[in-house]
Amino acid sequence: MSEGGDRRARKKAATRALVLQTAQRLFEERGFDAVTIADIAGTADVAVQTVFNHFSTKEELFFADRDAWVAASAAAVRGRAAAEAPEEALRRSLLATLEDYLGRLGEPSHRSMVATVAATPALQVHERELTEKSRRLLQEALVEAWAEVVERRKPDALRRAAALVAATWTTSVRTVADEYREPMPPPEEAPALAQEAVALLDRVLRGLESTLRTCETLHGRD
Repeated sequence: MSEGGDRRARKKAATRALVLQTAQRLFEERGFDAVTIADIAGTADVAVQTVFNHFSTKEELFFADRDAWVAASAAAVRGRAAAEAPEEALRRSLLATLEDYLGRLGEPSHRSMVATVAATPALQVHERELTEKSRRLLQEALVEAWAEVVERRKPDALRRAAALVAATWTTSVRTVADEYREPMPPPEEAPALAQEAVALLDRVLRGLESTLRTCETLHGRD
């Protein structure tokens, strides 16, 4: 990339960061519903179109840089060690995501974010959309991973198995997270509750893994 291109990229990244920081500060100060895109643009001293150049919706702005979990499971499956089974990599990733999410309920900024989502229907809808995106990405990664190891490749059967696993496991971690964040625990109890939730999810996922190992599709039998 040329020096001019580098400069433009840095300027674009700086503008995005300014818009994001401004938006999230306004959301925290005024509440999500009370803030408009025009408010964000005016406070950041940029044009409204500049905000839309970086973020499609106010909901996207709220979750920006808070959504690494969306691609984490698929990335873990694709990036696993050669000796690690796809479902083991998936379990490891989901447990880490849950522990991080619940453990940080002791932090004021994270508590505020979780409480805002719980009180805002539009954000709940967007969160469900992100969850569905995560499920689709995971399904694709599982199909690829299993196709590398099964003796007989059956694309339709693998796709169905991957869809079932992705949906079941994603729902399991979301259900456990919901149960342990509602009602919001006192900050000092968050680390212990996170460990308790992780232990519960670990037992559930290990049970699903055990069942999965008997699935004929993954062993390539007719």
